[in-house]
Amino acid sequence: DPNLVVIIDSPPGTSCPMVESVKKSDFCLLVTEPTPFGLNDLILSTETLRAMKIPVGVIINRAGIGDNRVDEYCYQEDIPVLMTIPFDREIAFAYLEGMQIVEARPSYRDEFFTFFSRVEELIR
Repeated sequence: DPNLVVIIDSPPGTSCPMVESVKKSDFCLLVTEPTPFGLNDLILSTETLRAMKIPVGVIINRAGIGDNRVDEYCYQEDIPVLMTIPFDREIAFAYLEGMQIVEARPSYRDEFFTFFSRVEELIR
């Protein structure tokens, strides 16, 4: 079914398992953190996926713990930042309990629907 959306969680970075898991993808969502390590992985992943001709979008997780270099890189490289999730202790504790973000912060439900709609637009 060409309208079916399948989400595959691949390992971070640019290892062979990551490349193998995304090679037939229509789109890749890169989740990063605003840290030097997160930026480095984002740059390497973006370069790899561009070489594979796979479009990308970004989610910035734990926003507020670092600086704005991830945002600057995405802007300069014309990479859409599809969602920003701020660092929030309540979310972190919920994650440790196996809960979803929307259980800890119900206000995120609408943001996730908006995010998914934006991904669908980019894919089609």
